[in-house]
Amino acid sequence: MKTIRTPKWVRYSGTVLTGIALSATALGFWTEPAFPTPIREQIAARMIALQNSSDRWIQIDIPNQRLIAWEGGNQVYAVIVSTGKNSTPTRPGTFTIQSKRRTDRMRGQGYDVPNVPYAMYYDGGYAIHGAYWHKNFGTPVSHGCINVAVDHAEWLFNWASVGTPVVIHQ
Repeated sequence: MKTIRTPKWVRYSGTVLTGIALSATALGFWTEPAFPTPIREQIAARMIALQNSSDRWIQIDIPNQRLIAWEGGNQVYAVIVSTGKNSTPTRPGTFTIQSKRRTDRMRGQGYDVPNVPYAMYYDGGYAIHGAYWHKNFGTPVSHGCINVAVDHAEWLFNWASVGTPVVIHQ
């Protein structure tokens, strides 16, 4: 099994994050009993295929609240994010960026947020996007989307294109 090592450090808004090691056997997302085995296997297979390619792709690690941007097996960017809270969880799976909007209005049950920056939709109304309304990154607070600090969302928006794979795991 191929192991991918991240750089020894990654900067996030002045905070240094220590490097982590990834491998298909080391990823803990398939130990969650509520997470069906076929989906876990699909996610693991997709991550291995992407690590062995030269493609750009985005990994969302729900338990650790991290987004990692990859070019094949090379990590190029890592940030702390906020995924969905327990009542409105972020859905694990394999997706692709379907559309991008520099700003958008996001509405749903209990929220109406104008001027959401750098939205990249990957599954219907679910997106990776900037969040100017909170600074609780590292804590699940969203309605299922992936909240990113605005400056990091801008970088991701400029780096990723429609069709970029997004792999979300527990």
